[in-house]
Amino acid sequence: MSRQQQARTAVLSREEMQRLVGRALSFSQAEGCDVSIGCNVTGNTRFAANQLTTAGVVEDANIQVQSTFGSKHAVVTSNDLSDESLRRVVRQSEALARLAPDDPEAMPPLPQQRYQAVSAWFDATANVTPEARARAALTALEEARRSSDLRAAGFIVTGGSSNCVANKAGLFAYHRNTYSNYGLTVRTLDGTGSGWAGADDQDWSRLDAQQVSRRAIEKARLSRDPTAVEPGRYTVILEPQAVADLVGLLAYYLDARQADEGRSPFVREGGGNTIGERIVDPRVTILSDPRDPQLLSQPFDGNGLPLGRQVWVENGVLRQLYYDRFWAQRQNRAPTGAPACVKMQGGDSTLERMIASTERGVLVTHCWYLRETDPRTVMYTGLTRDGTFLIENGRISRSIRNFRFNESPLQVLNNVEAIGEAVRVGAGGDTVMPALKVRDFNFTSLSEAV
Repeated sequence: MSRQQQARTAVLSREEMQRLVGRALSFSQAEGCDVSIGCNVTGNTRFAANQLTTAGVVEDANIQVQSTFGSKHAVVTSNDLSDESLRRVVRQSEALARLAPDDPEAMPPLPQQRYQAVSAWFDATANVTPEARARAALTALEEARRSSDLRAAGFIVTGGSSNCVANKAGLFAYHRNTYSNYGLTVRTLDGTGSGWAGADDQDWSRLDAQQVSRRAIEKARLSRDPTAVEPGRYTVILEPQAVADLVGLLAYYLDARQADEGRSPFVREGGGNTIGERIVDPRVTILSDPRDPQLLSQPFDGNGLPLGRQVWVENGVLRQLYYDRFWAQRQNRAPTGAPACVKMQGGDSTLERMIASTERGVLVTHCWYLRETDPRTVMYTGLTRDGTFLIENGRISRSIRNFRFNESPLQVLNNVEAIGEAVRVGAGGDTVMPALKVRDFNFTSLSEAV
């Protein structure tokens, strides 16, 4: 059997998952038993200093078994799917569950659910060979080698995975998908310039390696010899990856419990949450939809709750927050599960028009080292990286040193001046974001980092 055929068969089918789940559950003597199985086959190609350095295939599988007695439960994990291992994992989880303290938020097992079908498997990706990944890498390496002043480093990943969640109560959820990702950093030999670009898609045939390489190389050359510009509040054009780095953080704050308990930016004064209130610019709509062609994500969460289309912010208004099963029961609401993907709807502008309409501003490629400073306002500090440019009189005039900033994605989305086309970004998982032009972005200091 060829390596390519091995890679495809190592991603377990629905029927294979069902048989494994059936074996694990047959060993259970607990009141409740939940089983999660995941497997993946990942091919990777790495390069640095203008040379291919490693290439390989990683195959992995794991099983998690949670045994429950009343409100006591415990989980044991293994990457051995043999009958002997399954029996051992079940017995160990039962032994630990009997010793565990009572969980005051324990919920009864989730019964059988209905899930939307999501077709996220592409043979073009499952069939990718090491040679194909090497050819993609050469789109950067050949140009960097021809140049006397560029050094390229990147990582290309392709593969497939399948996951299932099941229990004794009849629940069984299954999903399989493929994935491909290319991230590239190009630096100038003098150490003053750096450019980054990336792309991500379930379908390898849609991933344009040539375009990724061209963008990173162009940014590296343009960013050479940056000059210092005084920190302050600027009109800023954030490329889609920079928007994802910031706005994508909002997904972690959409928990209804955090809001109801006063630990969230979506807390209403006097109690409760701000659902139904305008929180950002009316042009902003943020949603999650596993069936969206740009997302194609898993249609259930880690507990087996179905995930459908969920609109979090619509025309600037907070429409909903997500509820886990415990908090939904407490608040007499339907459980929704947490989002597995996030998308901000695009607009009709372009990067070129945004730049042309800017008298003085800053173009940001992406953000780095983001750290929360205030959860109530979603305030973060972070750095620009790999291509920061000054815009003057409607054009990019020069490369500038990187900034540290203090900003909240909510404030950014309240200061929107223009919105570009929504695209799937190169880093950040199942995330689709547009470029944004925003005013009064708060740069607080300069950074020596390239």
